[in-house]
Amino acid sequence: MSSNTLTIARRVMLQVIRDRRTIALLVIAPLVIASIVGVSIPDRSMLDYIAPAILAMLILFFGFLITGISVLRERSQGTMERLMASPISRFDVVAGYLLGFLLFALMQTMIIFFYMVYVLDVSFRGDLWQILVFQVLIGIGAVCLGIFFSVFARNEFQMMQFIPLIIVPQMFLCGLLWPVSQMPEYLQWISKFLPLTYGVDGIRALMLQGKDLLDIGKEIGVLAAYAAALLVLASFTLRKSA
Repeated sequence: MSSNTLTIARRVMLQVIRDRRTIALLVIAPLVIASIVGVSIPDRSMLDYIAPAILAMLILFFGFLITGISVLRERSQGTMERLMASPISRFDVVAGYLLGFLLFALMQTMIIFFYMVYVLDVSFRGDLWQILVFQVLIGIGAVCLGIFFSVFARNEFQMMQFIPLIIVPQMFLCGLLWPVSQMPEYLQWISKFLPLTYGVDGIRALMLQGKDLLDIGKEIGVLAAYAAALLVLASFTLRKSA
């Protein structure tokens, strides 16, 4: 990891820390949604089944949204243009953003998980550290997704328009509300290409079945491949200004 990547990551982290609205969106909004889910599902066994999927969905949704909007601000303020005009490579720029936002993805992951477990009383069977590691992998994918699609948006409104196109279909097809096996065959086929499907399957295997990371190698491999591919594509398509 180059010094340029670390420098960009440090600047991104400081910028997010200074933005109170972003911090509130990172912390408060997911807890509000989790609370609504917890209150609206009185059946504890049903809540235990849905909670892991909600956890994966929240990490993906807010990671995508916050990363995409923050990168857009970088372009609109001219920061991206200055970085691109410097000797720093595009990959260093994208990797720096990924590393910078990853800290907040990790923070958000831990807050949501411990809130669900200790406040909403959601039970789990797997090892805590393995569950957190897998959640971080989902967060990495969300950050890469946000960086990549921010390339195609010129303002925050356009970034928001990607939500019903990129995030919402995954919510309905990932098995969050009903098992994928009960969907029509063509929807099952589509779900195989959605990263959230593998995030939900993996987190449920860890939390509900007590499996370990070695047992969900397929889910880990697919999510890692998605993140790596998006990171490379974003480095090639990165633009200076919005």
